[in-house]
Amino acid sequence: MYKDKKVVFSGVQPSGTLTIGNYLGAISNFKKFSDDYRCYYCVVDMHAITVRQNPAELRRRTYETLALYMACGLDPAKNVLFVQSHVSGHAELGWILDCYTMFGELGRMTQFKDKSAKNADNINAGLFTYPTLMAADILLYQTDLVPVGADQKQHLELARDIAMRFNGIYGDTFVVPEGYIPQNAAKIMSLAEPTKKMSKSDENENAVVRILDPRDVILRKFKRAVTDSGSEVRRGEGKDGVENLMSIYSAFTGKTMDEIEREFDGRGYGDFKAAVGEACADKLTPIQDEFNRLMADKAYLEKVMAEGAREAAHDTLRTMSKVRRKVGFTEMPRY
Repeated sequence: MYKDKKVVFSGVQPSGTLTIGNYLGAISNFKKFSDDYRCYYCVVDMHAITVRQNPAELRRRTYETLALYMACGLDPAKNVLFVQSHVSGHAELGWILDCYTMFGELGRMTQFKDKSAKNADNINAGLFTYPTLMAADILLYQTDLVPVGADQKQHLELARDIAMRFNGIYGDTFVVPEGYIPQNAAKIMSLAEPTKKMSKSDENENAVVRILDPRDVILRKFKRAVTDSGSEVRRGEGKDGVENLMSIYSAFTGKTMDEIEREFDGRGYGDFKAAVGEACADKLTPIQDEFNRLMADKAYLEKVMAEGAREAAHDTLRTMSKVRRKVGFTEMPRY
């Protein structure tokens, strides 16, 4: 592995068009690691199929997610950008770690309970063991740091537990990863239900602003955003909707909450919502332009996929050789 640099790993599912929550809470923070860390940013298509997917749509969204990584500023010359299913070590290590993960640990995962409730007709084994595959994704690259949202902290803790358990049995094998949650990372909530996180799978389109939404759609969604019965742009109890819009405006403009309150002092919600929409659309326009340019060049996207997969697969060899030896597998023959 790259001993001169610490390792960062993160992944995004291609299971829907990414939202401004994905951008502000995750992807926009990824590029800050590019110069000082060895960064692996993965399109986790294997995780996506725990819920039934339309195959053609999944393939298209895999290309789109890779293109969005780059459109949002991730340079493939500085980061390893790749597709999870293109690197066989993820599945292989996932199975091995399944054998070192307790049934009760997986049963306590809140996302399994949530997704089982939403997909009662398809509570499959992959949905149950998803956190172990996530642990394999991380541990495969001897990851030091995982940029993670609050909803994934439980999975990261399980990855740490699995790493320590394996190390305890076989000696030093895996780096025990740390989570990284930027203090200024925006937590973006639904525009329709501001006590719930914005989700790309939300059936209410007015609740979600997507990175690829046209400008007029973005402005319309913010205009319809839920606020409260008052009229002041201020933080406070019962003002979840206003605070969410303030957080979004702050993230896109760099202004503090105090500055936002002063800017809109004496002005109503109409002015404020319009300003938030404009700030969001202005920031997303160059990203959309670059995305469209990249999507028009499928050969280039496939070149990035291939080079990223080759690099990632090479970097997994040492970890997988060590793991295979320690669990007692025989040496792989040369074909």
